[in-house]
Amino acid sequence: MKIIGIGKNYVNDKSEISALKNGDQLIFLKAESTLVTNNEDIVFPKITNELLFEVELVAKIGTKGKDIDVNNAASHIKEIGIGIDYTAKDVLNASRANKGPWALAKGFDGASPVGGFKAISNFPQLDNINFNLLINGEEKQVGNTSDMIYNMTEIIAYVSKYMTLEPGDLIFTGTPATGAGQIFKGDHLQASIEGELLLDFKMI
Repeated sequence: MKIIGIGKNYVNDKSEISALKNGDQLIFLKAESTLVTNNEDIVFPKITNELLFEVELVAKIGTKGKDIDVNNAASHIKEIGIGIDYTAKDVLNASRANKGPWALAKGFDGASPVGGFKAISNFPQLDNINFNLLINGEEKQVGNTSDMIYNMTEIIAYVSKYMTLEPGDLIFTGTPATGAGQIFKGDHLQASIEGELLLDFKMI
């Protein structure tokens, strides 16, 4: 099972999309051991003093595919859920200083909590899905998939040119352009899709 992320994929103003859509999607991989399910609390990682959160919709692949046509890409999605893409910013900065990869900064244990997957049939319009994140009861991020630079089908078509997508693979589809920030030990995170609470856990 692969965990695939896409970076810098949302705008605040839809008028910006055409200028940014140059075909170069920012793709990265996260280790399977980053995954946390069932709303389990997450132990704050010892490897960082600067942990950043990003709420994202997560597409779960249901049908194997390679070189998937964008017009058929939605049929490869089984479910959509919501998750947090954690980044150890201090680890990332140290890696970048040596022109290194993102692997350790995004691939540590507990870096990918997900929850509440719902069948794709619940989402007749993939380009109009609302989601949000509360931390300690305060809304921090709000998103709608209409603000994506590359939509879910375009992501699937692009990634499948390079690697075969298989059932169970998870694609983190990007975070809203504003609101991401630092998380601290003791924080309570609650993420929802269309007002339904699907991810609910604490950093301990």
